[in-house]
Amino acid sequence: MLDFSVFSARLRTLRKAKKATQEDLAHLLGVTTNHYQKIEYGQINLSVTALDALADYFGVSADYLLGRSEDQ
Repeated sequence: MLDFSVFSARLRTLRKAKKATQEDLAHLLGVTTNHYQKIEYGQINLSVTALDALADYFGVSADYLLGRSEDQ
């Protein structure tokens, strides 16, 4: 089972390390800022396409974002 707290923490940490705003990531995914915030807070699921885009943007694996691996 996916632990959304790990996903949320990793997504937020990566975003801040890259000095990107929630608005920046919302634009990348083609969603509203409010929708992106709900993704980052683990309140809604994201599509595989969005997960892939985030992994590519941050240069990490989807498994790392999802908390299934410690290897980025």
